[in-house]
Amino acid sequence: MATQHHSSALSAPAVPAAYPMAKPGYGKRSAPGQQPRNGDDFALLPTRERYVAGFVDHLPDGAAMSVKQLAKELPLYGQQAIGTALKALSVAGHLRRVRCSVGAGDETRWVFRTFWSRTAHDNEWWNTYLATEDATRATAPTAPPEAPASPSLAAPAEAPASTAVPLRTPPEAAPDTTPAKAPAVPPAAPAGPAAPSAPSAPAAPPALTDLAALTARPAAPSPAYLALAELGRKDIRLALSADDCAALEPQAAAWFDRGVDAEYLIAALTAGLPAQVDCPPRFVRRRLADKIPPHRPAGHSSPGTSTPAPSGARRLLVECTDCGRPGQPEALPDGLCRPCRAAHSESRQATSPDPAEIAAVKAHMANLRDLLKAP
Repeated sequence: MATQHHSSALSAPAVPAAYPMAKPGYGKRSAPGQQPRNGDDFALLPTRERYVAGFVDHLPDGAAMSVKQLAKELPLYGQQAIGTALKALSVAGHLRRVRCSVGAGDETRWVFRTFWSRTAHDNEWWNTYLATEDATRATAPTAPPEAPASPSLAAPAEAPASTAVPLRTPPEAAPDTTPAKAPAVPPAAPAGPAAPSAPSAPAAPPALTDLAALTARPAAPSPAYLALAELGRKDIRLALSADDCAALEPQAAAWFDRGVDAEYLIAALTAGLPAQVDCPPRFVRRRLADKIPPHRPAGHSSPGTSTPAPSGARRLLVECTDCGRPGQPEALPDGLCRPCRAAHSESRQATSPDPAEIAAVKAHMANLRDLLKAP
């Protein structure tokens, strides 16, 4: 049970107006169910944790929550002390670090957030809240991206006939209505066989010309091509040119036909690379042939694996507040993984000495004082 600390608490510094905000989707997120702010908040925490918690509690949603940034704003403690304080606040039930996947398809990315609660909650409350948050994100409708309007495909707007306003002819330009002499009839040409006129080729409509130009555009690159192009970004030793990616695309597409994704393909090709790769295209071609995964029967799932979630589902993983290892909320009680939780328990036991040891030290010191008093 937590004991109240009666030492004088350090007042946390005010949040500066220019405190940096995290990128959209990152940073601090306030959890629901918090009690109103009062002077007794965090009274059961040690001085350092109270100092850090008071500052974090006044940060707005979306503020940067990295240890480096907090240590920069809190001059009394360094990064290691701030990290230890955040770990203690996680154990006390005030915060959880999570990572969420956003986007869909090949544009999925991870965002990192810190859920904060002024009111301490137990593990069951946090697990329920994070599960609800994950379910809400999974059922949230995602609006499809709007396709940009193509001016060549858009049909030309025709004004209705009723809106066409005829141009009025000015009086000075009005045609003369007086009868004029009929023009002289030209003499008739001599009779003879008429030469047949060559038929003129019909002009192609401009809409069809634009459509043909659109169909001639190159198609979007396939997932196999994009995965091969990403190899050089993951490891410079496997940098491929555009021609190399096009030549190796059929082999990479065979991997996708067997049920793997781009992440699996890139991990398999970049694992265990030698110190130097002399010819990246030949090296990748050999690995594509040697490490191609086997065919999986339809409807087969590996033992111990669950059915994969649909592509539109979101995922939310809790991060260990100490080492950053991700996992399900149930697997990280107090926001700590198993090794960090064991280390935290050992440190707490080391900082709280046994009462018997305290009594033995006092007796030893009293004996030393008696010996010094002896003549």
